[in-house]
Amino acid sequence: MTDQLSDSYDVVVIGGGAAGLNGALMLARARRSVAVIDAGAPRNAPADGVHGLLAREGMPPAELLARGRAEVRGYGGHVVSGTVAAVTRDAAGFAVASADGRTVRARRLLVATGLVDELPDVPGLRDRWGRDVLHCPYCHGWEVRDRAIGILAGGPMAVHQALLFRQLSDDVTFFTHGAAPPSAEDAERLAARGIRVVDGEVTGLEVVDDRLAGVRLGDGRVVAREALAVSPRIVARAGFLAALGLRAAEHPLGIGEYVPCDATGRTDVPGVWVAGNVTDLSAQVGTAAAAGAAAGAQINAGLVTEDTCLAVEARRAASAAGAAAGAA
Repeated sequence: MTDQLSDSYDVVVIGGGAAGLNGALMLARARRSVAVIDAGAPRNAPADGVHGLLAREGMPPAELLARGRAEVRGYGGHVVSGTVAAVTRDAAGFAVASADGRTVRARRLLVATGLVDELPDVPGLRDRWGRDVLHCPYCHGWEVRDRAIGILAGGPMAVHQALLFRQLSDDVTFFTHGAAPPSAEDAERLAARGIRVVDGEVTGLEVVDDRLAGVRLGDGRVVAREALAVSPRIVARAGFLAALGLRAAEHPLGIGEYVPCDATGRTDVPGVWVAGNVTDLSAQVGTAAAAGAAAGAQINAGLVTEDTCLAVEARRAASAAGAAAGAA
C-alpha cells in the first residue's frame, strides 16, 4: 500500500528506514501533517534479521519496516514510494521533487536516507554481503561465533574490527590484502590474541554449496574461512541536498562521508534535520530509530514555537486593526 501525496505538509521525511519512520511516528502522534518518501533500498535488506533491537531480536528487516509504515499510517501519516531527486528552498519553505516528477512542499525536512556500503573490489564479496561476508560484530557476530573468521584489511579500523571478532571466535585470521602490514604495536596486539596475519592480496572467495569455504590469495593459496569481515567505505546518501548548500563531509575516522549535525540532528541549514546512518555511520537500527524519534520531537517543538509566534503576530494585528476601527 502506498498513500497519495498531498500538496504540502508540516514535515517531509526523506527515507523510510528505522530513523525516518520513527521520526514520522513522533510527528504524526503530535498531530503534524507528515509524509515519508522512501526509495525502498534499505542498507540491511540482505540480512536475515535485525539484531540488538530489544523485543524485535531477529525480526526480518522487511517485516520491521512494514510494521513501522503501518504505525505511521495509523496516526494519519503518509508513506509513499519514490526517490527524491532535488530539494529547493524559498521563503515559504521547501520544495521536494521526486524522480517521477511529483513535487511536494514542506515547512521542515527530516533526512534519513541512510548510507551506501562501498565494498572492497574483490570478486564475489557483493554476492555474499549480509550473509557470510559482513562488517559489524554486533549486527552479525553471534551468527558466526566459533567459526573460522577472516578479517579483510582495508580501512583504518581493521585491527580494531579483528579484535572485536576475536571475542566471538578463537579462530581469526587477518588478511593484509596488499595494505601496509600492521604497526609493531598492532602486530603485538594481534599476536597476543592469537590472530594470525596473512600477507598478500585477496583475489576471490571459495564458495561450496552456497557457503563461504575459503579466501583465495593472489599466489594461489586458499585459506579456509567460514566468514569474512570487511571494512567498507560508508557514504551518506545526500547528493540531492547540494542545492541547499548541505553536503556530506569526510568522517574524522576516515571511514567514509556523513552529514554533520548537532546532538539533536539539526544541520547548518535552517529547517533541515538528519537522523540515522546519514549522519551516524555506525548507528544500528535501535540507535537510528532513537535518533529519528529525538529529531521528530525537536522538529515539532520548533514548529510549535513558530506557530505560537505567528499566532501572537496575528493577535496583535487584529487588536491593532480593531483599535484603528474604533478610533475612526
